[in-house]
Amino acid sequence: MQDNATEVTAAGIARLAGVGRAAVSNWRRRHADFPRPVGGTETSPAFALAEVEEWLRRHRKLAEVPLKERVWQQLVGHPDGPVTALVHAGCALLLIHDRPPVWLDISSGTDERLAALLPAALDEVLTPRMPDTARPGRPDRSHVNGQHSVNTPSAATPATPAAQATQAGPALPIPTAPRLLPSVPLLRGVAELAAERGARPTFEFLLGRHLDANPRQYTLTPPDLAGLMAALAGTPATVLDPACGTGALLRAVADRPDRRLHAQDGSPELAALTALRLALHTRAPVHAAAGDTLRADAYPELRADAVLCHPPFNERNWGHDDLAYDPRWEYGFPARTESELAWVQHALARLRDGGTAVLLMPPAVASRRSGRRIRADLLRRGALRAVVALPAGAAPPYSVPLHLWVLRRPDRTPAQPEVLLVDAGRFTAEGRGGPDWPGVRETVLDAWGAFDRDGSVEERPGLARSVPVIELLDDDVDLAPARRLPPPADTGGAGRLTDVRARLDETLRLTAELAPPPAEPVPPAASGRLPLTTVGELARAGALVMRTGGHGGHARVPVLTDHDVLAGTAPSGTLPESEEEPVLTEPGDVVLPVLGGGAVARVVDQATAGAVLGRNLVLLRPDPAALDAWFLAGFLRGTANHRQASSYASTATRLDVRRLQLPRLAPDEQRRYGERFRALDAFERALREAGRLGEQLVRGMYDGLTDGTIAPG
Repeated sequence: MQDNATEVTAAGIARLAGVGRAAVSNWRRRHADFPRPVGGTETSPAFALAEVEEWLRRHRKLAEVPLKERVWQQLVGHPDGPVTALVHAGCALLLIHDRPPVWLDISSGTDERLAALLPAALDEVLTPRMPDTARPGRPDRSHVNGQHSVNTPSAATPATPAAQATQAGPALPIPTAPRLLPSVPLLRGVAELAAERGARPTFEFLLGRHLDANPRQYTLTPPDLAGLMAALAGTPATVLDPACGTGALLRAVADRPDRRLHAQDGSPELAALTALRLALHTRAPVHAAAGDTLRADAYPELRADAVLCHPPFNERNWGHDDLAYDPRWEYGFPARTESELAWVQHALARLRDGGTAVLLMPPAVASRRSGRRIRADLLRRGALRAVVALPAGAAPPYSVPLHLWVLRRPDRTPAQPEVLLVDAGRFTAEGRGGPDWPGVRETVLDAWGAFDRDGSVEERPGLARSVPVIELLDDDVDLAPARRLPPPADTGGAGRLTDVRARLDETLRLTAELAPPPAEPVPPAASGRLPLTTVGELARAGALVMRTGGHGGHARVPVLTDHDVLAGTAPSGTLPESEEEPVLTEPGDVVLPVLGGGAVARVVDQATAGAVLGRNLVLLRPDPAALDAWFLAGFLRGTANHRQASSYASTATRLDVRRLQLPRLAPDEQRRYGERFRALDAFERALREAGRLGEQLVRGMYDGLTDGTIAPG
């Protein structure tokens, strides 16, 4: 059943039809029967999805709206907002996942019957899976963003700090029939999508698309970092995340039969979504709460085996004035500017004796003078066991090399305490890509495993060292690993720079060999204009297939980004985890960025094959019998070609790949051009490598001369 109240924007129409927004604007101007706006604003109008779908079919713009796109548009156009729609969809998917016959029974009648029967069915599923779930009918309910929330202020009336201090409650109250009725068309579509994909992948797809559409609203913990933090915690039975966000850390915890998960977040939206995500991910009991963790701890009696936490950074209004005498401050009352140390002590207070906490921290916490007394007490009593400096790009903010703190609730004071310091900064990747996670993981887990087992580790210059606590208890109590580790023996030394110089000499010789011969002008009599065709015409004729980059994909698959294509580097990106089918590259594909200008086209080789095509990229897969890949890529790089196929906005340039032109040539002539273009590409790569080695040599010489490891003459 189609929901006539669902609205869709021009961007949504473009996604449904597989065209650009400019095409939608042209349709509105040229077709008098194009649906009229039913909402939105003058600059960003909204249209009825049912009317748009019917118009697209009538004008043969689209034979059928894909099911996943129809469901997505129903979700974003929900009258109570996309978060409420996601929560209701997640509830239905959990019912479909756990008790499919019940769903089939209650969904077989009218919308009103489904809405009336669904709360009781959800009660039977949610209550055993989420013991803290609030049932319908309790008197202390209010509405937040269109959804029920226990002890939570309404969106229209912001709560005062005093009110926030007393408000915490179940993350996922069961929605009532009146609240569910507007969602019934969406739920029927979600059930249909789940029949194709499965309940869990369907929810991951919808949640991933929502997070991707609102990147500034959420601070995410990347999967690789979450996996590292969970590995440092071992295999605990009871795990708490007091700032759970979207649940990435708890999802990364190793499974075991007696596992119990506890989550809390100050955002009722995130707490509800995380509760559903975890319930779909695991059979373990999920205890989830919504509320300000520091002011209103939902689990004051909990003693967990492990605490994993990615707390909010640099908060001033964390409760300093309200919590002066809180019993959690065993190691000292945190200053107003030290919210992170409040989270550290909250984590320690919720651990059993000997339990482990792993927290992601901004690097300033390791050295700020306002926190030195608390850091000193954490060291003296053996609570702080390790500080790990991560590479830049590990997590937002990506420009800052964040730290991991590994803590353990002391069951006894160690006789000769030491602290493990690890610096994984050398694993920072070139350009905008993420770190070398396999290298980070191996280095950190090897060092922590040895230290946890033996109480010390063999020193690894520049990487890891176990430092006696007494050495750190000076006036600053500075815990930054880089300041306590000896420099690596092979970094900045003359031997390594000699090797770099040798590689640079070899690359420069190769560059000279690959340099193209002097250009030979074409005689005027032979310079007639070749007959041209366009990429769009070739695609319609079947000579090539055109695909665009996606908005999600499977976890841990390397992603080829537009920056990788422009810089000529290996796949370095990530996409939000979802079950959306990714576009995978194959050898011989030609990839082009469509934003930012610059005449660039890259032929995929064996090293790049198998990567997911990232956003703002278009892939052309030529038929080898009709088109030579290097011939295609070479002509698409022409500056004049790009200029005539580009459109210009006030701040950006967008390439219409279908308008790019290339000459109609016989296969033999294509290969002749292709070989020349391939040689130019090799020359360009050699130039880029020579530049990288030159920068490395210059940087190393400066470092060596200034730190005394290289003589000036």
